[in-house]
Amino acid sequence: MTDVVAAEHPLDVTLSEAELDAYREHITSFIAETADAAGAEKAVLGLSGGIDSTLTAHLAVEALGTDSVYGLVLPSEVNREGNMSDAERVASQLLGIEYDVVEIAPLVDAVLEEAPDAMRTEDSDRARTAVGNMRARLRAVLNYFAANSHGAIVVGTGNRSEAQVGYFTKYGDGAVDCHPIAPLYKQQVRQLARHVGVPEDLAAKTASAELWADQTDEAELGIDYDTLDSILALHIDGPLSPAATARQIGVDTEVVERVADLHDASAHKREVPPGPDPLY
Repeated sequence: MTDVVAAEHPLDVTLSEAELDAYREHITSFIAETADAAGAEKAVLGLSGGIDSTLTAHLAVEALGTDSVYGLVLPSEVNREGNMSDAERVASQLLGIEYDVVEIAPLVDAVLEEAPDAMRTEDSDRARTAVGNMRARLRAVLNYFAANSHGAIVVGTGNRSEAQVGYFTKYGDGAVDCHPIAPLYKQQVRQLARHVGVPEDLAAKTASAELWADQTDEAELGIDYDTLDSILALHIDGPLSPAATARQIGVDTEVVERVADLHDASAHKREVPPGPDPLY
C-alpha cells in the first residue's frame, strides 16, 4: 500500500461557530438561488454514503425542502456494502428524501461489451483508471437523465481540497450544475457536517471515491487530508513558498511541490474546455 504522508504540525483551518453559521446560510442561499435562476424547483444529487454527499444533501434539504431533493444511490461491484447502506440511511432515515438505487454494473458491462479493441489498452493501471472514470461518467448520465426528466438541477458534492488537485473525474462527478461545498477544505466539510447534525460515524468516515476495489482517497493521493489542506491554504491559496510551507507544517519540500504539480496539471479540469480565439 502507498505510504500516506502526514505533516508533523498541520495547519488548523477549522472555522469558528459564527463562521460555520455564516457558511451554512451562504451555501443554502446559493443552492436556492441557483435552482431559482434555472427555473428548477428540485435538485438531484448522487449519494455515496461519504461525507461530501451527506453534507451536501443536508444543505440541499435545508435550502429547498425535503420534497424537492431526489437522491440517487448508484453502486457498482467495487463499492463497499457499508457505504451504500450509509447512502440509503442518509436518504431514508436522516433526511426522509425520495431516492432510488440503480446498479451501474450492467451499464459498465454493456459499454465494455460494445467497445472495439482499438479503445482498449494492455496497460493494467490505465485500464483500471479508464473503467473507474467510466463508472463516474455513467453516474453523471443517470443524474442528468433524472434531472432533465423532472426539471431539476444536478447538485455536485466536490470540495475545495479535491478540486484544487484535480481529484475528481472530468465530466463524471465534475459534471454538475453547481458545487455548493466548493469553498470548503476537507477539514471544514467534516466540521460543518457535525455542525448541521450529521452523525459522527459519517462525519469521521474514511473518504473513498470507490472507482475501483479497496481504493481510498488518501492512499491514492499519498497524503492525508489535513496535510493537503495545510499545503493548499499556505502555498496554493496562500502566500508561502514551498520551502516555507514545508517548514511550517513539518514535511519535506518535495511533498509541497508534488501538491503544486497536481494543482498545475489539473488546471484544465477546473476550466471550461478551451477553444481558439475568434478571428473576427
